[in-house]
Parts: sequence; structure tokens; C-alpha cells
Amino acid sequence: MSTQISTPDPELVLRLSATRCGARLARHHAVRQLHAWGVHHGSGVSDTAATVVAELAANAVTHGRVPGRDFELRLVLGADVVRIEVSDTRSERRLPAREDVIAPGDDAESGRGLLLVEMLARAWGVAPRSPGKTVWADIALAADTASAEGR
Repeated sequence: MSTQISTPDPELVLRLSATRCGARLARHHAVRQLHAWGVHHGSGVSDTAATVVAELAANAVTHGRVPGRDFELRLVLGADVVRIEVSDTRSERRLPAREDVIAPGDDAESGRGLLLVEMLARAWGVAPRSPGKTVWADIALAADTASAEGR
């Protein structure tokens, strides 16, 4: 089942404080924007996108935070995907390459966020940015194609 969307502006860009509150707002604004695009709150696609935004924003404020600098959330509506991008300004801390993401030990208290993104996104990656980096993920708009491709 495909979601029908018509919108004059297929992009949302927000700068948010690199705090837990900023991460929470990123998720909130992403869900609201998706709803405005016709991806209804509580749908599988909305819930998947909300989880991915939450994980990427949490990583940005936990590992990519530079005091006094914000992080950026960008959503781009495509024909069959929503691209989620979260950018931070910390240059010296790089995320592992996609193929290097491994499961943490059973007793680890963190380290599962990118594994969750890997499972939920059609595709994801890391791109350099000056300063910092952008982590992106593509979420399929059709609920039955939300599983990752090409793995």
C-alpha cells in the first residue's frame, strides 16, 4: 500500500539545540511534517521514521555535540522515500562505516542505535560535512517495502 502525498514544499530543515530536548523536538517535528505530507501519525511509516529520527538525533546530541553549536534535521520527501538527515558539527568523531557497525555485547547499555537504523531504513550512510558529518537514512513510504534493500 502506497501513501499518496501532495505538498508544495517537499523539504523541512530545522536547526535544534544539541540537547536531549532538541533531540525530542526533532522527533516531534518530523512526525508533524510527515503528517502534513500525508503520512499519518501512528502509521508504520510514521513510526519507523520517528524511531530513525530519534536514534540519529540522540547520536548527534550525545556523540556529535559541540558546545554552543546546534544540530540540523533535514527531511526530504521523494517519490517513494523520505530521506532523513541529521548533521552535527563535531569533526573529530566519525561514525563507523556502514559495513563496520557491529552488535554490542549483551550487557552493553548502548551501541544499538545504528543497528536499529540499519534494520529500519531502506539505505543509510554517513557523509562528510564542513564542519562535522551528516548521517542519512531513507525510509520507504510504502509500509510493505520498509525493509532494507541490497544487503
